[in-house]
Amino acid sequence: MSHKLRIGYVVPQFPGQTHIFFWREVRALEAMGHQVHLLSTRMPPTGLIAHDWSDDAIARTTYLGDRRPLPALRALGSLLPQGLPLWIAREGVGFGRDVALTLAAAQALTDHAAQHQLDHVHVHSCGRAALIAALARRLGGPRYSLTLHGPLPDYGPGQRFKWQGAAFATVITRKLLAEMQEAMPDALPERVVVRPMGVDVDMLTRDTPYLGPEKGRPIRLFSCGRLNVVKGHQDLMSAVRQLLDQGVDVRLEIAGEDDAGGEGYRKELEAHLRKLRLQDHVKLLGAIDAGAVRAKLMACHVFVLASWHEPLGVAYMEAMACGVPAIGTDAGGVRELIDDGHTGKLVPPKDPTALARAIRELAQNPESALRFGEAGRACIEANFRASLGAETLVSEILAAQERG
Repeated sequence: MSHKLRIGYVVPQFPGQTHIFFWREVRALEAMGHQVHLLSTRMPPTGLIAHDWSDDAIARTTYLGDRRPLPALRALGSLLPQGLPLWIAREGVGFGRDVALTLAAAQALTDHAAQHQLDHVHVHSCGRAALIAALARRLGGPRYSLTLHGPLPDYGPGQRFKWQGAAFATVITRKLLAEMQEAMPDALPERVVVRPMGVDVDMLTRDTPYLGPEKGRPIRLFSCGRLNVVKGHQDLMSAVRQLLDQGVDVRLEIAGEDDAGGEGYRKELEAHLRKLRLQDHVKLLGAIDAGAVRAKLMACHVFVLASWHEPLGVAYMEAMACGVPAIGTDAGGVRELIDDGHTGKLVPPKDPTALARAIRELAQNPESALRFGEAGRACIEANFRASLGAETLVSEILAAQERG
C-alpha cells in the first residue's frame, strides 16, 4: 500500500490488563507501514499494568487527561459560538458534566494532531474518550472513528453527539449492530462495519499436541477475565465445589484483577472461595502478562469463562487459538464466536450446575475435547486474526478520505 497513514489511536486507561488486543492491532498497523500515535485518557492503576510490553507502551503514549484550565478555556471559547449550550440542552446534564471534564483533553488532542499532522483518530471506546475526539473534531482536529465494544448504555451520555460526527464506526458483533440500529438509526455515520477484535494466531499456537484429562488425575481448568461480578467467576467456583462434591477432582486457576488493583471485588471472591472451602483447589493469579496466559492455556485441559454478559470475548479467542476446548455462557455476543457443540460448549449464565455438568461431560469425552479444540482453532484462524482489524481500519480510513 503506497499511502501511509498517520493514525491517532485512543484507548482509555492504556495499557490495562485486557488491552493486549489493542497492542496487537497497533503492531499490525505498523507492520503495514503506517505511523501510529498512541493516546489515552490516563494511566490505569498500577496493579492492572501487567504486560511485558507495558513499559514500552507507556513510554510512547501521550496522556490527555490532565484538567488544565487554560486549554479548557481555549476549547470553551471555540465551542460556544458553535452551539455548545444547545448540544448540552439536547443531550442532558450528564453530557454537560462530561464536556466540562474533557475540554482540556480535547484541546490537547487537537494540538497534538496539528503538531504531528495526523490523518485520522480512531477511538476504541464510546465513552469519554469518544467525546474527546468528537470535541477535537469541532475544534478543527482530524476526522475520527469509533469502535463499540459493548452495550451502548455502558458508555455514558451524549451518544448521538459522538456518533453523528464520526467518519465511520466499527462494532464487534452483529448483535451490537442491531441494537445500535434500533437505538438511534438517525444518528449513525454513513459506514458502520461489523469487525470483531482478534488475536495473534502465530503467537497463540501450540508447541505440543493437546492432551485431555487423564483418568485418576485432576482436571486442570483455566479462566481469564477481570475480577468483576459480571464475569461469573463466583459461579465457576460454585461449579468447582459441585464437581468436588461429586468426586471429580478439579484444579482451577483464574487470571485477572479487579479494577481497583486488588482492593475491590477480589475481596468478595476470596471470601466466596473460603466459604466454599476451595483454598486447595482454586487459585487467583492476579493480572498476568500475555506470555503467562499462553503458558496457562498450554497447560490446562479446559478453558472456562462464566460471564453473565460478554460482548464477544477475547479470552475465549485466545483459548480457542491455542486449541483448548472452551466452555462459555450463552450471553451477549458469545454465540457469534462459539458455535455450541462444534467449536465449543455454551451453557446458560448464572447456572453453576449446568457449568459443572458441561465440565464433567467434556472431561469424560476426550474425543469431544479434542474436536472442540481443533474446530476452535480453525474458527479463530479464519475469522478472528488481529491483522483483520488493522486491515479494516485502514480501508475505512482511506474510504472516508475519498468521500471527503
